[in-house]
Amino acid sequence: NAVVTARAPRNCLFMIPPMHQIDAFTNTKRMAHLVGLLSQRRYRWQNIIQDLIIGKKHNIILYDGGTQRKSEPIMSQILRIRQLEALMAVTTSGSVTGAAAELGVSQPAVSRLLSDLEKSLGFRLFDRRKGRLVPTQEVRYLQPSVERVLELMNQISDVSQDITQRKAGHIRVACLPGFATSHLPSVVAKFLEDRPGVTLTIEPDRPERILEWMIGEQYDFGITDSFNGHPAVESRNIDVRTVCVFPAGHELEDFTEVTPADLANQKIIHSRRDSAFFIRLSKAFQSANVELNSHIEVRQFTAACELAVKGVGVSVVSELDAVQYSERGLSYRPFHPFLPHTLSMVRPILKQPSLVTLEFIEQFIESLSPFRADSGSR
Repeated sequence: NAVVTARAPRNCLFMIPPMHQIDAFTNTKRMAHLVGLLSQRRYRWQNIIQDLIIGKKHNIILYDGGTQRKSEPIMSQILRIRQLEALMAVTTSGSVTGAAAELGVSQPAVSRLLSDLEKSLGFRLFDRRKGRLVPTQEVRYLQPSVERVLELMNQISDVSQDITQRKAGHIRVACLPGFATSHLPSVVAKFLEDRPGVTLTIEPDRPERILEWMIGEQYDFGITDSFNGHPAVESRNIDVRTVCVFPAGHELEDFTEVTPADLANQKIIHSRRDSAFFIRLSKAFQSANVELNSHIEVRQFTAACELAVKGVGVSVVSELDAVQYSERGLSYRPFHPFLPHTLSMVRPILKQPSLVTLEFIEQFIESLSPFRADSGSR
């Protein structure tokens, strides 16, 4: 009899009935569709099944005695997840009654879902044997792919629920180098305790670089200091108390607070001369008519604390940094006059933050509460 042939990968030869018979036999027509895919697009079988499951339509070319014609799309509509759930429920239970109970819907609803699915797929789904509905060979062939699709949908549902509950997501944080090794790790550890699905990237760098990242929307959140503002960046400033730090056993331990006059004969470790904090510290010494005896200039307060512990000198730093060294041989006392260190929480103004990012920012800000300067500190 007349046949139609199509070349496929690996020199395989597929044989199907003439075109007038294809129109009469739905399943044969479906095979023609698969042959066309293999001959034209070199699909793997699993790719074809996946396309059919998600509702992708294909227009293929078939050859009949040298005459080519386009086949009709196999599915008239995109499959619905509920239809696939009904298919698997009947497959496992063997009845519409059992499937309805499993899905929590009426039996007519299940029957309607299966009827619509049969029309979409173009072949019979079940045979009745001894009072049970038994899946056809076509359904058995599709079953692994359907199970994967349903499993994927369940995963999407679980992840979306975690996102809604702020238990999943990724946060990119840029911060000053000192924060990466001092205060921030404890905040991150506490935040992740009940959020196993959340991951973070922590990138320390200088303030200028952090600003560039925020403008370029490369990070979700930044921790810097003395931010002066930028049209593309949203910021929130928080003043943190400052203290004078020195090694344990130092003579300054006898003071309840330390003033510039008390540091007249001390070697001072301080931040960069062009930093806003050093400029304000210098003015405090000038106002007290005391010379600031500059000994070592550092970029970060953590470096100043490390040097103070080793007895190299004394420094005025954020209390937030000082407490990290309180059990490592560092002592400190409040510094007067009132000279808070300004931390800036920054983020890209045009980049909508995720819910979990907003929650992390709030938790970080809350962690600063014990160290925040207020009117009573003046």
